Amino acid sequence: MSILLIETATSVCSVALAAEGHIVAARESALPNAHSSQLSLFINQLFEESGLKSSSLEAVCVSGGPGSYTGLRIGVSSAKGLCYGLDIPLLSVPTLKNMAAGYYQQHPEYNGLVCPMIDARRMECYSAIYDFSLEVKKEVSADIIEQGIYDRWLDSSPVVFIGDGAAKSQPLLGVHPNASFDPDYRISAASMLPLAQQMLQEGRTEDTAYYEPFYLKDFVAKKSIVRGLR
Repeated sequence: MSILLIETATSVCSVALAAEGHIVAARESALPNAHSSQLSLFINQLFEESGLKSSSLEAVCVSGGPGSYTGLRIGVSSAKGLCYGLDIPLLSVPTLKNMAAGYYQQHPEYNGLVCPMIDARRMECYSAIYDFSLEVKKEVSADIIEQGIYDRWLDSSPVVFIGDGAAKSQPLLGVHPNASFDPDYRISAASMLPLAQQMLQEGRTEDTAYYEPFYLKDFVAKKSIVRGLR
């Protein structure tokens, strides 16, 4: 049996296919609009490359936010469609938790705290803080980044800030000696696999009909700059 993993909450469109507990194929792109133009193509390519069929899927796991409103809608819609069509469970992993999980997988020697950060424009970031067991130390929130905002955690432990929100935060947060930064860390659907497997084993599935991703903030449409649509 296999699990399809979909991560579209950030600027990265990432899809992975796992079978028997291992990733057998993956596709990723950070190109603009890759979520809408590449997601379905990537999924088809994974099945072709692996030789597996969609009928072998045991579940679909999607990144549940927070993150890009459009990216989340695209990923969740695709996941729901597959789950409906194949009559299989839908799983959802919090996006920031997936980021932390991926970092610890890549750096097994690190035992400090991880603060994944998603750029939410201006000086705001979606963030949370996790320890090496992925226990939540700071709940998910939309934070206005200012000096001292994370000192409660920095005063007691090293904290590495990761993701596209870490780069703009470094000038303010980097003054603390326990702060380090990995702004080039790139989220991947593949890192969701251990979390997805555990959720499936424990029966922690979503209601496919009513599931909605965690947007954290309301969507605000931009004013159109196309002539005739103002």
